[in-house]
Amino acid sequence: MLLSVTHSTEYCYDEPISYGLQRLRQTAKARPGQIVRNWTTELEGATSQVSYTDHFGNFTELVSVISGADKIVVRAKGEVETEDISGVIGKHRGYTPLWLFQRHTDLTRPSDAIKTLAHEASGDDDIARLHDLMGRLADAIKYESGTTHALTTAAEALEHGVGVCQDHAHVFCSAARELGYPARYISGLLRMDDTDLQAASHAWAEVHVDALGWVGFDVSNKVSPDERYVCVATGLDYSDAAPILGIRHGTANESLSVAVVVEQ
Repeated sequence: MLLSVTHSTEYCYDEPISYGLQRLRQTAKARPGQIVRNWTTELEGATSQVSYTDHFGNFTELVSVISGADKIVVRAKGEVETEDISGVIGKHRGYTPLWLFQRHTDLTRPSDAIKTLAHEASGDDDIARLHDLMGRLADAIKYESGTTHALTTAAEALEHGVGVCQDHAHVFCSAARELGYPARYISGLLRMDDTDLQAASHAWAEVHVDALGWVGFDVSNKVSPDERYVCVATGLDYSDAAPILGIRHGTANESLSVAVVVEQ
């Protein structure tokens, strides 16, 4: 499937700001099942300072806000050719050792409830067990937008029983690591059926199993990713793969709007 993507983020301030720095991870990855045909990032109210590929293989760009700006726009867009490979990405690549993905982070540290849920999952093999875990988590955490935030931990999401795709991915990574699997957080895009305008970017998890390598699991939709998914960044949790993270000086109030369009 050939997908055309536009991901626009706009920050507006009630007074000009003197300094700001943002880290962008908004460039789609070249990987099995995904060929990036073209990709660009456009900036308004900011300028690019440096770009590099981080230790997780994410293309990363640092941009500085133009002094006196009261609006910043970041627009990432491009075309990606995708293939349905049933979520199987295959063998581990890159310089980051596989064992690192078994490490818990502040956002994914397992509570007793997560440990219990993880060990209740069952199946005849690794894939069956992980699919069973995905179903249990989807039942335990109902999808409800606006109920959590970027710093909500996996333990808090499970305790409250509501969350969004970020929370589903964090809890799945936490539970999979508890079971001894390397697991990673995926930030990306999803073309939902029958609409081009998407509510937001998307998140899911990938787990490494010996027989297949990395395999994706989208708890929010209870499926393994197919040709509708575009992977942008990976890491141990949201903080490693967030589309935009930044700092700024001043007391200006900020408003944020995001528009995501994924067209076939």
